[in-house]
Amino acid sequence: MTEPRTSSRDAGNGTEPGILADARLAFVGAGVMAESMIAGLLARGMIDPKRIVASHPREDRRKRLRERFGIEAVEGNRDAVTRGDVVLLTVKPQVLTGVMRQLHGRLEPRQVAVSVVAGAGIDTLSRGLGHDAIVRVMPNTPAQIGQGMSVWTSTPDVDETQRARVKAALGALGEELWVEEEKYVDMATALSGTGPTYVFLMMEALIDAGVHMGFPRRIAEQIVLQTVAGSVAFARDSGKHMAELRNMVTSPGGTSAEAIYQMEKGGLRTVFSRAVYAAYQRTTSLGEEEAAKERG
Repeated sequence: MTEPRTSSRDAGNGTEPGILADARLAFVGAGVMAESMIAGLLARGMIDPKRIVASHPREDRRKRLRERFGIEAVEGNRDAVTRGDVVLLTVKPQVLTGVMRQLHGRLEPRQVAVSVVAGAGIDTLSRGLGHDAIVRVMPNTPAQIGQGMSVWTSTPDVDETQRARVKAALGALGEELWVEEEKYVDMATALSGTGPTYVFLMMEALIDAGVHMGFPRRIAEQIVLQTVAGSVAFARDSGKHMAELRNMVTSPGGTSAEAIYQMEKGGLRTVFSRAVYAAYQRTTSLGEEEAAKERG
C-alpha cells in the first residue's frame, strides 16, 4: 500500500512566497468554512481582499462579507466562478448536486476546483462539474481558529502552480497534508474530520467526572481544558511515542495505573477503534449516495 506523502509545511510552509498574490479566489457558498479561510488568508496578508469573490443567496450575508473583509460578494454561483482561478466549493453536502448542475461545463482549463464537501468523491465532482482539475479536501472544525488539519488530494490534471495555490490557501486553516491516493481523504474524514467529536466527548466525560467528585463545573472545565492542551503540546514537542509518554506518568501501583486498568477493562481502545471505523464506513457510503444522486 502506498504511503501518504506529506507536504513540507513543517519547513516554513513549503510554499512559494506570494504564490496567491496574482491569483483570484472564488468561494461558491460563503458559510463558516469559507469565512474561516478568508479570515486566515487576509490575516496573513496572503492575498488582496479585492482578489476574492464569494457567492451567497442572502443579501444580509453578502453585506457581512463585504463589511468584514472588503471582498466582493455576489448572489449567483456562476457569476462567482467566472472570476476565480481557484474555485472553492464550500457549500453544504445537501445542495452540492444542484450547485454542480449550475456550474457544469462552466469551468475553464486554467481553473482548479477545490471541494471541502464531505463524502463527495473526485469522480462525482469531475462528472458533476464537467471538469478534470479537481482537488478534494477534508478540513476539520479547529480550522475556524487557524488550528485545523486539512488532508487533501488532487487529480493529475492539477498543475504545479494550481497545487501551490491550493496548498497556500489551506495553510490559512492550520496544517495541511497532501496525500497521493483519495482513499486517505476518506480515512482522514473518520480520523481528523470527525476527530474533534471524539476529543470533545472525552473532555465532556472528564469534566462530568470532576463534577461527580465535587468540583464546581467551571473549575473542572478549566482543569480539563488546560490538561488536554498541555498534553497535546507536550506530546508534539517531545517527539516520543504515545505509549512512552503514557509510561512516563504511570507509576507501578499508582493512580494512573489504576485508571488505565479500568479504561482497558472497559474496552476504551476497542470503542475508539470501532467508532473511527464506523465513521469511515459512513464516509464511503455517503460518497456512494452522492454519486448515485449525481448520476440520477
